[in-house]
Amino acid sequence: MNPRLPLYFLLDALLVCGLGVAHADTLFKCTDAEGHATYTNNKGGAKNCTVLSREQPVSSFPAPKSRASAPTPGDFPKVGAGEQKARDTDRHAILNQELATEQKNLDDARKTLSQQETTASAAGAKLPERLKPYQDTVQLHERNIEALKKELANLK
Repeated sequence: MNPRLPLYFLLDALLVCGLGVAHADTLFKCTDAEGHATYTNNKGGAKNCTVLSREQPVSSFPAPKSRASAPTPGDFPKVGAGEQKARDTDRHAILNQELATEQKNLDDARKTLSQQETTASAAGAKLPERLKPYQDTVQLHERNIEALKKELANLK
């Protein structure tokens, strides 16, 4: 028997399954007297056929209706424009203060990293292992600064 023969049958089956099922309700696998399998959506006069798949009708059940959003209750607490402006001003000041603190921490971390690089190279120590925590600290402060700048840019 040719070892590629089952591959051809598999490819034929995939082709028929992919195309035949899309256009028919039922897919049959028919085997002839020599043992060759044929996949079809039209059984015709073929014998030794088995049903591989049978499409079910699509449900026509309607989608559930979406509920309308409820209006805000009249007694719901509201913030006045002046109070909201004060809150926004406070938030802006806090973020600017955090940004200044984080910038100072970044400068300190870079200074410490620079000192450790000088010390490590003079001692002949393995630089990557020794400097990794200091590099991580610098990267942490850089990410924090980026996040704070992004948050400040999103303010009104």
